[in-house]
Amino acid sequence: MNEPVIDCHVHVFDPVRFPYAPDAWYVPTGQETGTVEQLRRTHDVHGVRHAVLVGPNSGYGEDNRYLVDAVTHGAGRFRGVAVVPNSATRAQLSGLRDAGIVGVTLNAALLGVDYYADAGNLLSSLSELDMIADVQVTGDQLPALAPALARSGVRVHVDHCGRPDPADGLDAPGFRELLRLGGDGRAVVKLSGLVKFSHRPPPHEDARPFVRALVDAFGPDHCVWASDWPFLRAPVRLDYGPLLAVFEEVVPDGAARRQILWDTPCREFGFPTAPPGSSGEVRSS
Repeated sequence: MNEPVIDCHVHVFDPVRFPYAPDAWYVPTGQETGTVEQLRRTHDVHGVRHAVLVGPNSGYGEDNRYLVDAVTHGAGRFRGVAVVPNSATRAQLSGLRDAGIVGVTLNAALLGVDYYADAGNLLSSLSELDMIADVQVTGDQLPALAPALARSGVRVHVDHCGRPDPADGLDAPGFRELLRLGGDGRAVVKLSGLVKFSHRPPPHEDARPFVRALVDAFGPDHCVWASDWPFLRAPVRLDYGPLLAVFEEVVPDGAARRQILWDTPCREFGFPTAPPGSSGEVRSS
């Protein structure tokens, strides 16, 4: 992989320094955990310059202390996406934004679509603050969420290719809605999490037609890549290098890869546009 890389969806866990929430719905253990120091070493090996740390519902729930700590002490390497209640105020969101948090999660895949029935004010506040609604859906959930997202005008990022079911094909309602969002230019999709929806082991051949369809519909300027490290609840062993290799196979065009791995995430998350150590002028997006 010759292109500079930004990893747009990872989680960090440090239960020693930041204990898990007592009511956490799931407690990561063993190889599922990974501190920000371990993440940094992994990224250094693979030439990953920046990352977006996404607050996990597992372990921490709405406790964003470790997320904020990692972003604050990351020397500009990280941005964050927080988990907040639907009742979060504009002032609370603004405070998170000032700490390097660029958006919040809407995890309908875990909590269900009805959980966000009263999230209209949250979405409007995110839109006013130019923050991101980071949406994780599965199957055909997206059509039910799409009207509220559209009404708010919020910037939308869709996790893990929309988590379609390969058995339902490219014409399933949920995936059709995602492709429509791509055609409208109203959203960004993360080319990630193939293990979360593929019915086959790595390298997930049945997921590749969905990735290609998303790149075609969204264009490289509205796609980003992510590893989902440290692979929480993955049903099979995953390694970082092979994930990058699969992406290189699915997106063989070097210019498109550069856009997805660097240019688009720089724009979306506000990272410097020149890679560290390059001769280009470093300027903020």
